[in-house]
Amino acid sequence: MTHHSDYDVLAAAKNWRTMMPNFEVNTDIQQIFGADTFSLDQMREKLSKPIWKSLQATIERGVQLDPNVADIAALAMKEWALSKGATHYTHWFQPLTGTTAEKHESFVTPNAGGGAIAEFSGKDLIQGEPDASSFPSGGLRATFEARGYTAWDPTSPAFIVKHSNGSTLFIPTAFASWTGEALDFKTPLLRSMEALNKQASRALELFGVAVNKVVSTVGAEQEYFLVDEEFFFRRPDLVMSGRTLFGARPPRGQELEDHYFGSIPDRVLSFMTAVETELYRLGVPIKTRHNEVAPAQYELAPIFEHSNIAADHQQVVMQVLKNTARRFGLVCLLHEKPFAGVNGSGKHVNWSMSTDGGMNLLDPGETPHENMKFLFFCTAVIKAVDTYSDLLRMSVASAANDHRLGANEAPPAIISIFLGDQLADVFEQLEKGSLKKSKSGGLLGLGTNVLPRLPRHAGDRNRTSPFAFTGNKFEFRAVGSSQSVSFPITVLNTIVAQAVGEMTTALQARLKKKESFETALKNVLIDTIKRHKRVIFNGDGYEDKWQKEAAKRGLQNRRTSLEAIEQLMQKQNVQVFSSHAVLTERELEARQEIALDQYFKTINIEAETTEWIAQTIIVPAAHQYIGELSTSAENLHDLGIHSKAVMRSLQEVVNKADDLSEALEHLKTMNRELGGDTVHSKAYHMRDNVVPAMNKVRAAADELERIIPDKLWAMPTYREMLFVK
Repeated sequence: MTHHSDYDVLAAAKNWRTMMPNFEVNTDIQQIFGADTFSLDQMREKLSKPIWKSLQATIERGVQLDPNVADIAALAMKEWALSKGATHYTHWFQPLTGTTAEKHESFVTPNAGGGAIAEFSGKDLIQGEPDASSFPSGGLRATFEARGYTAWDPTSPAFIVKHSNGSTLFIPTAFASWTGEALDFKTPLLRSMEALNKQASRALELFGVAVNKVVSTVGAEQEYFLVDEEFFFRRPDLVMSGRTLFGARPPRGQELEDHYFGSIPDRVLSFMTAVETELYRLGVPIKTRHNEVAPAQYELAPIFEHSNIAADHQQVVMQVLKNTARRFGLVCLLHEKPFAGVNGSGKHVNWSMSTDGGMNLLDPGETPHENMKFLFFCTAVIKAVDTYSDLLRMSVASAANDHRLGANEAPPAIISIFLGDQLADVFEQLEKGSLKKSKSGGLLGLGTNVLPRLPRHAGDRNRTSPFAFTGNKFEFRAVGSSQSVSFPITVLNTIVAQAVGEMTTALQARLKKKESFETALKNVLIDTIKRHKRVIFNGDGYEDKWQKEAAKRGLQNRRTSLEAIEQLMQKQNVQVFSSHAVLTERELEARQEIALDQYFKTINIEAETTEWIAQTIIVPAAHQYIGELSTSAENLHDLGIHSKAVMRSLQEVVNKADDLSEALEHLKTMNRELGGDTVHSKAYHMRDNVVPAMNKVRAAADELERIIPDKLWAMPTYREMLFVK
């Protein structure tokens, strides 16, 4: 057994600068921002005006891509990539694993003279052919049917990824099967954006607002943990599952509330600066960085972007965080709950809608009671969230996210909307049929003339709401830190498109009956709010009484992911996706199958890892300590001394070791019984039988950790991993 010691802890905390290469950070953001991105400016510079105009029409207005553009665009992209040192290119896509995939191809092509040239054609740019059978497909592709296609997404810019001795051109693409079904998260996201554009444009036309395009915009915050890589690689549970399956709580966790927004440790701040520099070069507009609530937990957040680009950039952010951490002797943990007893990590998705002219449709302005466009679109969001709350809950369902949702650190599993005092008052006025005024926050005095009087928002914020209005956007706070944001955004786009479409149709029907626009609009808003106001809740989502109140209102409370995943194929859910041509019923069935399969496999991996660690690391440590205590007792007995302390300790360790052994045997039995032949039955077996068995093993092991000497405990503890920086 490999033991750790205080010397090891000191070694992990030693001056990291002596281990790291020098990092030259260019602080001229204007110079470096987007330097490794084939942006619109790069295209405009390198393409002829007609080609540029054609490509711009595709990117900005969704015009069908002209095939003649591809060869010219490919040549320009190749020349730019070669100038950046790229030797290979890859179609970069988002399969249904939730991560990204890439297959690298060299630019090099042999020529007749025995040499080689760099080639990259329009065909190479537009289409790739990865093996579709090797990715999750939910039955859309049989193992022996391998063909799949990647298709260039010109709306998301290509970029350069550098490594220690070269660079690669990454081309964002969609991924589909030979039969045409979407095998990725990108394709339905783009489809949902088109659906939202169509319905929102219909509505704005009634308001007399001419637009070329309406897009959803997203800014996705990212929470994460950092641990020293020396500790990480000595924790088999972190390596295998991304979270600690064992670990006694240290005497100090986050109780003092001193980590949140606290001073950032130098090593971590240097890491953050390197991350930001890399992301700036890739065109990712990172704005915020800070310590989060839990020890060793941090957050970064970008500025809003079009949702498809934001989804791509979110994947880039996760990869850059992980890659950069290793350069600083750290490991970045993106799991939703890597440590028990302290807050887990989320990925708050800030979502809004904007016209191509820059009008934010969810900006209430200073007088929201007079802003009828805002009230229309905000009401549509309320209607969408109430009608399709099960879809929103399902979009964040995973075995990992089950650890944080509803755990007094993240929103409850009940989907509700927080509006704040000002908007709640406006909608109450609206329901009564009379809009008179909007509450104002006024100025906030701080009791001394040396401090400025601050303009106060008209409403407070609510950290317990899963879906909160935060000034000019909605914040979907239930999204997990490790998951792709693409599917939650797809759901939001689709259900809001449906709600906007239904309200627009209702408004048109009233206008045909010769109602004035103002009267028709007012009546549609009143009718909609009366039907869907139950989803509005401005109180404390953590209180038990909210659970009871939500049940009275008829709101769903899907506490576990399996309960949420079951709802995907409900008739109205299938209909909303298919009617907007976002996902077919077969594509939805595949996603449900994959979600269940991933749940089962995640728990199965964790359970077998729990069994392995308990059997090979923790039980031997307990036996060794029992042996040492037994030897001490025998030696004292030979001297005629009877020590109650030694015997008490010996009995305590024996009892707890027996508890662990009993729990471990039960877990072994559960691990051998997979629960049936279907992925559905296996998933439920994991939830109902294996997870409780794992918890019992952990509880017994954590009790042993509190009494076994450090020198015998082979794995780094929470005390070390959370506080050694």
